Amino acid sequence: MSHETSALTINRVSKQFSTPEGGVVRALDNVSLEVAEGSFTVLLGPSGCGKTTLLRCIAGLEAADSGEISLRGQRIDDVPVWKRRVNTVFQSYALFPHLTVAQNIAFGLQMDGLSKTQIAPRVEEALAMVRLDGLGGRRPSQLSGGQQQRVALARALAKEPEVLLLDEPLSALDLKLRRGMQSELKRLQRETSLTFVLVTHDQEEAMAMADTVAVFDAGRIAQVGEPRDVYLRPRTRFVADFIGEANVLPAEVMDAGVRVGSIGDVGLDVISGIDGQPPGTRGHVAFRPENINWERTPNGDAHVLDVTFVGGDLHIVAEVGEDTITIRASSHHEEPPRTGDHLDLSFPAGSVRWVED
Repeated sequence: MSHETSALTINRVSKQFSTPEGGVVRALDNVSLEVAEGSFTVLLGPSGCGKTTLLRCIAGLEAADSGEISLRGQRIDDVPVWKRRVNTVFQSYALFPHLTVAQNIAFGLQMDGLSKTQIAPRVEEALAMVRLDGLGGRRPSQLSGGQQQRVALARALAKEPEVLLLDEPLSALDLKLRRGMQSELKRLQRETSLTFVLVTHDQEEAMAMADTVAVFDAGRIAQVGEPRDVYLRPRTRFVADFIGEANVLPAEVMDAGVRVGSIGDVGLDVISGIDGQPPGTRGHVAFRPENINWERTPNGDAHVLDVTFVGGDLHIVAEVGEDTITIRASSHHEEPPRTGDHLDLSFPAGSVRWVED
C-alpha cells in the first residue's frame, strides 16, 4: 500500500448556506486537504464544523460554491454523482427493507447495468469481506444493527469504488458493537487497500482507526496529521481541548523561562514547543493530565480539590493560584494524593506545548 500519491485532492473548497432568518452560515471556508492513496483518513470535529458538508461535496450530494475536488488527478466536482468513482455509507444504513441482503447488495450493480452472471460473484465476495457468508437470503429486519451496518458496507464495496466515504457509520451502534465495527473497518481497509474517508465527532473513534486525522473547527481545518502527532503536539487551543483532555493555561515568555498561569516559572528546557517565541510573548500553553509529574510537599503550589478513582487511573483536580487543572495518575500508587494535599508539579521535556488562539 503506497501513500506516495493522492487519491483525493481538496483545493480551496468553500460552501455556505442561507439560514431561515436570512443570515449565512459558512460551512466550509477555503478548505484544502490531500488524502493519500490507500489511507484511512478521518474528518473529525464537533457538530456543525463542516466535516459532513465536505464529505457530501466529495460524493456530489452538495455542490461547492468554489474550489476544486479531484480524484486521482481528475476533477470530479463538475461530474454527476452517479459517475463519480466514490461510494458512501450513511449513518442510517439506507437498506431496502423489502429486499434480501443479497438483493440490497446487488441493487447498485443492477443500476450500473451489470448482468446476473457478473453480479452474483461480486455479491458473494462482498458478503465474504464483511463476514456475512450464508446470510444473503435474510431481510434487514432479521439482522442485528451491527450486521445491517456490514450489509451497507458490503453494498458499497461491491461497486468497487476508488474511495469509500463513511458518514458517521457507527454512531447508531452501542459501545460494544461500535468498538467491534471499528476493528472490522480497519481490517477491511487493510485487506482491500481502498482509500477510506470517515466522518466522526468521536475523538476516540478517530484515534483508534485513522492513519491521518483532519480536525475541523468552524468550517476550517485546524490541524492535519497522524493521530499520535495531533494528540501530543496540538497547534491550537481548540485542537488541544477537543482531542482528548488537556489543561490550557495562559502563559508569558520571560527572560528566565516561561510563566505558566499561576504555576510559576517553568524552564525553557522542559518546553520544546515554544522555540522562537521572544520574551514578552503572551499566549497559551497546553499539557495533558497524564504528563504531569507530582510530588506531595507541605508547601506545594497545587492544592488538591478532588480525587476520583476511575479503574486504573486517579483523576485529580487541583487548584493552582486562580487556575484549576486536571492530573491523571496511576491508582496503584502506594500513597496517592488525597483531598487537601499540596503537590509540587513538574513537566517532562516536550510535554508542554505553545498553542495558537
